[in-house]
Amino acid sequence: MSERLFRDDVLFTQRLLAADGLYRGAIDGLWGPITEAAWQGFQSRSRALRTRMGEFDLRSEAAIGTLALPAQAAARASLRRILDGGFQARIISGTRTWAQQNALFRQGRYGNPGPVVTRARGGQSTHNFGIAWDIGLFTGAGGYVTDAAAYASAAQHGKGAGVEWGGDWTGFPDPSHYQLATGDGIATLRMRFQAGLGLA
Repeated sequence: MSERLFRDDVLFTQRLLAADGLYRGAIDGLWGPITEAAWQGFQSRSRALRTRMGEFDLRSEAAIGTLALPAQAAARASLRRILDGGFQARIISGTRTWAQQNALFRQGRYGNPGPVVTRARGGQSTHNFGIAWDIGLFTGAGGYVTDAAAYASAAQHGKGAGVEWGGDWTGFPDPSHYQLATGDGIATLRMRFQAGLGLA
């Protein structure tokens, strides 16, 4: 079972790297020299973005580092605008594998503890394609802000410039959610990601 899960993780990584134009080998779930070289290239470009656009707190940096490169740049610019707007914000979530998404979907369902936080199963969320991130707002004392109005105010700084805000959704508003504005629906994004094609 663990071998299959590990292979799934490698497949996911290969697709993410291919979507960034860094991996041109077979999407086969095997971590060989081509995958390693693409991964090192991804890390190098991520570091260059961090140097050029500025560094944030450790939690934000960890989440940003999981995103596709165009989303990393957009997330950094969005977070900077929110911080400059006077909000204490961090990026608290980035890319999720399909297995991680399914685990989150089970929260609050089937007798599992916690609130329901997503309607999306694995492969049905933009988080699953490396182009979405969530922010958290915090008080001066370090407490977590839950007031939707505060997130709406922060979004006036965070959205725009090619970034969509989940609070604008009508069906299931998600005020902590941001994503690249690709203009594509989930089915198209999923098809392109699985094929290792660019998403932005």
